[in-house]
Amino acid sequence: MPAAAQRRTNRLFRTLAVAGTGAAVLALPLIGATSASAATPAATTVSTTPAGYPNNLDGWIRESLAIMKEKAIPGTYNGIYRNVIRESSGNPNAINLWDSNAAAGIPSKGLLQVIDPTFNAYHVAGTSFNIYDPVANITAACNYAAKRYGSIDNVFGAY
Repeated sequence: MPAAAQRRTNRLFRTLAVAGTGAAVLALPLIGATSASAATPAATTVSTTPAGYPNNLDGWIRESLAIMKEKAIPGTYNGIYRNVIRESSGNPNAINLWDSNAAAGIPSKGLLQVIDPTFNAYHVAGTSFNIYDPVANITAACNYAAKRYGSIDNVFGAY
């Protein structure tokens, strides 16, 4: 079958499948509707940090921002998010084993790819001493960026 005819056939099947699905969905309430009971949705559990923030990138950033506000460390959600995505793609267990820091035996680690000496020097009281802890990593990196660049918001590349 020629390619153009194959595309038309595929498009036709997709259209029919969508239309058929819609008809089936519309018919569902009519089929077997013999009682008034409805299925109850399963309860979902949202994992949270000890401070009550969602245990995900959004929650880690927001918790870090709350700590930073208390400690007068400048930075914004967007500045942190932009740098986290560039440095680790949001993976709190990221480790760089190929750059000059790694070659020197001190690889960059965590969400904002901090080396151990920098993490230790700029660690913020009240956060974990584990460099892979997302909130501790973000907060220490933002503290370092504030001292070196004025704010994490001013960082647009490796720092």
